[in-house]
Amino acid sequence: MAKQVDTTYGNALFELAVEENIVDSLYEEANQLITILKDNEELIKLLNHPQIEKSEKKNLIERIFGKRVSDEITGLMIMVVEKGHITSMIDIFEFFVKQVKKAKNIGVASVTSAISLSDSQKAAIEKRLLQTTHYTSMEIDYKVDKSIIGGLVIRIEDRVVDSSIKTKLDNM
Repeated sequence: MAKQVDTTYGNALFELAVEENIVDSLYEEANQLITILKDNEELIKLLNHPQIEKSEKKNLIERIFGKRVSDEITGLMIMVVEKGHITSMIDIFEFFVKQVKKAKNIGVASVTSAISLSDSQKAAIEKRLLQTTHYTSMEIDYKVDKSIIGGLVIRIEDRVVDSSIKTKLDNM
């Protein structure tokens, strides 16, 4: 059920953004809201509290976000409250962000190495990923995990390229 909620509302927001030609601005707002909502778990708990009337919750959203985000985002948040899907709000915005990245052909990768990589190494990895994928740009999250001993583990969506020494040793 939760998956249907985030895809339904996320797709609706995406279609509206495309129709109104406001994809970039809603994309920025959605990213900011994801951060805000994740950093303020108490707000989600408050909006989900069963003893608080929906009208109070909608007024709270208007007061907090009304002047700071677009009417489209505020309206979506109010609709989510009305329908009782508050716990899915972050998932909805994350789905919308994924749809925008998909439409703009932006790849998201996670690169794990045993040591911190230099800027030139990161640039070389990004260049190689762009050459070997269909993406026009990449967002890469770099992580350090000493347990892989050496090499890299690269994840793009559900694909994993594991050239770590740890995996090679485990496979021997």
